[in-house]
Amino acid sequence: MNSRNIVRLFVTTLILGGLTGGIVGYLARWNEFAHLFTSADVKGILTSFIWLVGVGFIFSVISQAGFFAYLTVHRFGLGLFKSVSLWNSVQVVLMVFVLFDFIYLRHSNAETKGSLLTDLTLVSLIVIIAFIVAYLKMKQTNKSAFIPALFFMTGITIIEWVPVLRTNDQGWLYFMLITLLVCNTYQLLILNSMIEASQKELAAKKGLPRAETSEQSGK
Repeated sequence: MNSRNIVRLFVTTLILGGLTGGIVGYLARWNEFAHLFTSADVKGILTSFIWLVGVGFIFSVISQAGFFAYLTVHRFGLGLFKSVSLWNSVQVVLMVFVLFDFIYLRHSNAETKGSLLTDLTLVSLIVIIAFIVAYLKMKQTNKSAFIPALFFMTGITIIEWVPVLRTNDQGWLYFMLITLLVCNTYQLLILNSMIEASQKELAAKKGLPRAETSEQSGK
């Protein structure tokens, strides 16, 4: 992927994260902002929205850092194990381990221990969305893309989510999680079209389309 499309991916993901943060932040933390709407405090609403968008930007950057880190690890894993099926099996094991740790570690730590039902609901939400996104990714590319997409949407999302997992603030948990899921889904599903666009731009610079046109006209 060329630098132009890398910047495009960064900017569009950043904007998406900011807008998602602005909207989800109000819904997830409604108790803190409801009085602004009931009192029609326009200045307060705009100020809080800008703040929530800024936090959404931060979550978006975390999402992008995790995405590019995973792409690097994925390439390293393929090179290390020399087999797509073996590397995918390793990712399945890691994914199960991360999901188990999410439940176990939160409930073995008195500071983060919360409702088991809430944590199971959050994990179920992540897994369901991950399966849907992984299926869409597989349809875009091939069957071997299903497990990497599933691992990224579960394991990597939970790792990115760590900053707020140390608290029991439900508002922040949902606020960050939904923003991360939106950004991660977008990056995963848009990546192929970005790569294809980069390849077309590179081909155009080299004059390949002209050569193909000449060959077709000569037939």
